[in-house]
Amino acid sequence: MKLNEGTVDRILRVIVGIAVLSLAFIGPKTPWAYLGAIPLLTGLIGFCPLYAILGVNTCGAPKAK
Repeated sequence: MKLNEGTVDRILRVIVGIAVLSLAFIGPKTPWAYLGAIPLLTGLIGFCPLYAILGVNTCGAPKAK
């Protein structure tokens, strides 16, 4: 599993994931808030399956030798 998320992308995913997931506990307490686990986990792992399918890579260009 090759990383396909850059640092900024990963940080934003973790922040958004925690914010959405927190709605299950301190917000309107809707079960939909558990979908926040998806960006949280992909941000922690650094791999997004949807990015892989679409061919997106936010890691940046490979460094020249």
